[in-house]
Amino acid sequence: MGSIRLMHAKLHRVCVTEANVNYVGSITIDPVMLERVGLLPLEEVDIINLSNGNRFSTYVLPGQAHSKEICPNGGAALLCQPGDRLIIFAYELCDRREVLQKGHQAKVLVTNESNETVDFYLQELIPKEDGVKFINNICSEAIPH
Repeated sequence: MGSIRLMHAKLHRVCVTEANVNYVGSITIDPVMLERVGLLPLEEVDIINLSNGNRFSTYVLPGQAHSKEICPNGGAALLCQPGDRLIIFAYELCDRREVLQKGHQAKVLVTNESNETVDFYLQELIPKEDGVKFINNICSEAIPH
């Protein structure tokens, strides 16, 4: 059946806090946010800028914990400016047969304009006889109050 790429982590509507064109590549992100969705430093991410339509790929660097920092660097900084809203997501390579047998999970963190968590979702593919069922679970206990 082969391999497929499935989204495993997403930061939804995060707000750019800074854009640093003088840094060599990447996007710097608060490591608390990275941990919540399972993104690793140096992991490749795709980014959609909801404010201007730009779409690009880069890799993740951890910033300062609890800073709520979202800082595109290098060339990516030319595609964003402070205040822009981004969707940042990463895929993992999965064996299609294994997904059909065991399922798959993706974590989605949704933020407000201050990069505070407003929703946290666990999106799941649940195996069933004729394929998989998609479930989008909001995890209110995972949202800091």
